[in-house]
Amino acid sequence: MSHNSLVNDPSYQRIGGWLLAPLAYLFVTFLSVLLMLALYSMAFFVPESRTYLLTNSQAFTMQWFFSVVTTLAMGLFTAVVIWQFCKRARALPKLFIIWLLCTVLLAVKSFAFSPINDDMATRNLLMPLLAAALLVPYFKRSRRVKGTFTE
Repeated sequence: MSHNSLVNDPSYQRIGGWLLAPLAYLFVTFLSVLLMLALYSMAFFVPESRTYLLTNSQAFTMQWFFSVVTTLAMGLFTAVVIWQFCKRARALPKLFIIWLLCTVLLAVKSFAFSPINDDMATRNLLMPLLAAALLVPYFKRSRRVKGTFTE
């Protein structure tokens, strides 16, 4: 089927409208993951940081490695969700909802276990909670979502 016949098909819907907001959120999250991975790699490649990392307690080092692995996994998952989003994959709505729930779980983990002040932890928790509260119902009920993700 050619592109022109797809565009003229009434059941075909491009990614547009309110769907651009979750796509932008995915890209911003992916960029923040890349930034975090750059910061983690700097900590490993700068000699002073590496020495501190390797000579500190084993619990601290394990926590650092767990954070790197978690960030890497979330980056890969985000890349897969972006790919499926752009392909307009039929499985995307469920995959995106799972992705949103993972972001909430990671924010809760950060809120509970990170050594940051409560104001910063609350701000870090607010965005994933707000995104999930708004986007989960939209992805479950929207006709636009049902008409767009059909591939």
